Amino acid sequence: MAIKYKPQLQYPDIQDLSNQIRFVSQEGKIWLGEQRMLLMPLSALANFRREMVDLLGVERAKGFFLRLGYQSGLKDAELARKLRPGSSELDIFLAGPQLHMLKGMLRSRPIEVDIDIEHGRFYAEMEWLDSFEVEICQTELGLMDQPACWTLLGYACSYSSAFMGREIIYKEVSCRGRGDDKCRVIGKTAEEWDDTDQFKTYFKSDPVIEELYELQSQVATLRSRLQTQDGQYYGVGQSPAYQRICQTIDKAAHGKVSVLLLGETGVGKEVIARSVHLRSARAEQPFVAVNCAAIPPDLIEAELFGVEKGAYTGATQSRAGRFERAHGGTIFLDEVIELTPRAQATLLRVLQEGELERVGGDRTRKIDVRVIAATNEDLAQAVQAGRFRADLFYRLNVFPVQIPPLRSRQEDIPLLAEHFLKKFHAEYGKKTLGLSDRALEACLQYAWPGNIRELENVIERGVILADSNESISVEALFPGLMLEGQNSGVRLSSAGELVPRQAETASHWLEQILAGGISLDEVEATLIREAMQRSKHNVSRAARLLGLTRPALAYRLKKAGGEAAGE
Repeated sequence: MAIKYKPQLQYPDIQDLSNQIRFVSQEGKIWLGEQRMLLMPLSALANFRREMVDLLGVERAKGFFLRLGYQSGLKDAELARKLRPGSSELDIFLAGPQLHMLKGMLRSRPIEVDIDIEHGRFYAEMEWLDSFEVEICQTELGLMDQPACWTLLGYACSYSSAFMGREIIYKEVSCRGRGDDKCRVIGKTAEEWDDTDQFKTYFKSDPVIEELYELQSQVATLRSRLQTQDGQYYGVGQSPAYQRICQTIDKAAHGKVSVLLLGETGVGKEVIARSVHLRSARAEQPFVAVNCAAIPPDLIEAELFGVEKGAYTGATQSRAGRFERAHGGTIFLDEVIELTPRAQATLLRVLQEGELERVGGDRTRKIDVRVIAATNEDLAQAVQAGRFRADLFYRLNVFPVQIPPLRSRQEDIPLLAEHFLKKFHAEYGKKTLGLSDRALEACLQYAWPGNIRELENVIERGVILADSNESISVEALFPGLMLEGQNSGVRLSSAGELVPRQAETASHWLEQILAGGISLDEVEATLIREAMQRSKHNVSRAARLLGLTRPALAYRLKKAGGEAAGE
């Protein structure tokens, strides 16, 4: 029978699958149907995968994890057939993606499924969301140069092959683990792929000892190359949004063109500026960073362009300014919008003529400095408002770059968090176990108005509050934060069953009420009294808290002898 999935269709009820999960704590076992399962930290699997890649190389490690997923898919296909014997072929097939989701491996969204078992036709296109293997890449391996969802791909191949009774091969045509916007897979019969034989070699076990030393040598060489490039990168980030910015800036790095860095406070503009300098021909020359907002307006000219002795009260000796110190190199002017009108005029002359005069001086000095400016305000609006010179704006705006906020590059948060953890472990002389899974989830949910600078401060607080060899909790990072979905989902009941968290909570207070011999009238009176107190005796507000109409609550209050407040 031919089946075809349409986008408006929904997954079948997952209860038949979730009912198969059993926790038998007395025996130290977890079961999914007849499969014994394990609960283990994703971080442990991430470390294992990194070691496998280091030891075996990417291609052999890929084959290992493809085979691992393949075995899991075979067992789940058997389970699906047993649980849904009278269901449609579509519902049986969708048990595979549902089991993937139930196990916490990803969230699968079917785009197109066209299957005809009788005639051997198979086509499936799926979008994979929140893949655990992409998360592993983000925390341990970094951006890959090929699709990274190996275990999931092996599972899909074996599950669909068992379902169809013929060989089905999936390819990951886009993957967030290599920098694409989404993970998308396509499955077809083996005959429809041109490179089937090449792909099937991944599923063959082969010895690796004879190549071990060669692979280790390659890894050592790669690490050596990375060490020589240390410091010549655009901060920490592998998200598509951040990589596009780095590629754009790279085009300007080798010239002398002025660069204007735009973006919210704390996005890392100085890190970008230093990286532009390091990638330029001026890398061996000075890099001078100046926060224009931190210098008093009456001293800004002297600080930037130098001062001659006696130019003003307190100028007891001549001294060079920041531009002269940066001669031959790069100067970074952060918060350039804070420059005074006179300083703006002098900066314009430096950019146009390559020369300056010190405050109180009469000698022109030639200067060769590349200017990188930054601001978190809109300079074009400042020009219209008369706060900034239009001619200077056009000189600085030759190569503008908008740096994305941290909330637009969530994939970089785990990498940045790990970077700051290493920094503060060394600074405070302690070693934590890093962020807990819930703490990392909180970081991914948070909007980060202070961007990378705020993330750095939060991680520092976490390292201070956490004890050595302990994980950093959500409370250490965000005191009092309530995560989205924190009170939803499932948990283990005292009977060894998975129950909704709300049901478990309800059963707890119900047990207290019944065991305490509290009457129904007492429960109602207590609830009404609490609602009235919280609403400051406003009946309408209290009624909304209790899910009642105002007349219904007013009746109960009158019956209980209470007094209703006005609207």
